[in-house]
Amino acid sequence: MRTVTYAGRQYPAEEIARGAAFELYLDVPEPGALPNPRPGARHPFRLFVHSSEVLGSASFDSQLSAPLSRNVSWSQVQLLSQTPGADLAAIRSSALIRPGTRMFKPLSPARAAAYLRGELPHGFCYREHDLAHLRTPASLRFLGVDGDSSGAGEPEVVYALRWRAISPADYQVPDLPGVMELPPHERVGPPLLGTGFAPSSQHLIPEFVTRDLASLPLPAFTELLAFLPDGTEVTLFHYLPEQRGWARMAGPQWRRLLSPIGADQEFFPGVEVFSKLVGLYQGQEYEAVADPPGEYRVLSRTRAGRWPVETLARRDARVRWRGADCLIAGADGDWLRLRLITPEQAAIARRGARCAERGVYEVWAPAAELANAREHETAYQLT
Repeated sequence: MRTVTYAGRQYPAEEIARGAAFELYLDVPEPGALPNPRPGARHPFRLFVHSSEVLGSASFDSQLSAPLSRNVSWSQVQLLSQTPGADLAAIRSSALIRPGTRMFKPLSPARAAAYLRGELPHGFCYREHDLAHLRTPASLRFLGVDGDSSGAGEPEVVYALRWRAISPADYQVPDLPGVMELPPHERVGPPLLGTGFAPSSQHLIPEFVTRDLASLPLPAFTELLAFLPDGTEVTLFHYLPEQRGWARMAGPQWRRLLSPIGADQEFFPGVEVFSKLVGLYQGQEYEAVADPPGEYRVLSRTRAGRWPVETLARRDARVRWRGADCLIAGADGDWLRLRLITPEQAAIARRGARCAERGVYEVWAPAAELANAREHETAYQLT
């Protein structure tokens, strides 16, 4: 525990999310404070604040920076971020991703269950650095995630996937004009503004989307999390690449969090995926695993076989169906689940694609109708 200065006052505090935010401990409640759930806690209240509000703090990832002045206030910048067509490229470019940056994707219970059963990170996501101070379901709700499937009241829990970026080449500022033109009934989640920021009346949160809406292989120690109304973060599962599956970390006291996602097993084995890492070791190709920011090795169950790879690339499968380029996202017998690389209204309607999640449109197609099947590689720069 350390003492930090926030809003001109000093508080006992602890770093969270590698310095992206702080948990301040309070003796009396203040605006935004939450009860401290720890049994016998010395300080009965706590407050989560972003590191940019704490004097002299430093974190692993770069801070979002905006050129404020007497004529340009924070509230004006925030308002511009909600104005479609506004040019905020200079501010947006300060939100950098580098190897090891922790990425964050809020999930509904249904989507969390899908990740346990083989889904890979894709579509919209965020840097944990920009969201680390938002710890409750109510504070994350503006991202369009509701833990209460009935839609009544505040969600009791929000699930999330957290992983480490292998390379900035896997991410881009959302540029999906076809999605922006879709009518509301053909979209899921908040609207896409085109400014690079999430729709919010309070926050300035940069958005990212995986390049080409591709699925990304899971790095080592990817986590499936749950966030509770008191700000508690619970690690439910860890991904173990050598075992190709998810190991449960949550104890029996969190059974109520596991039930909505059907997580009644200690281990969820992986399934066949259409996106993987490959690398060369002594001139021979192997399937690889990433442990960013600096460890990339051959995927092997035995420690002696985990040699460091000399090159690294992400390989996925792509096809052309009814005139559109698609990614292969799943399979069931002779049918393949295709994801449109460039979703737009005519392509969606012609192919009968449905919105699987915000910005992502998928359709099942018979394998016999597919053309130009190929493997696509994204090479990474190892440092």
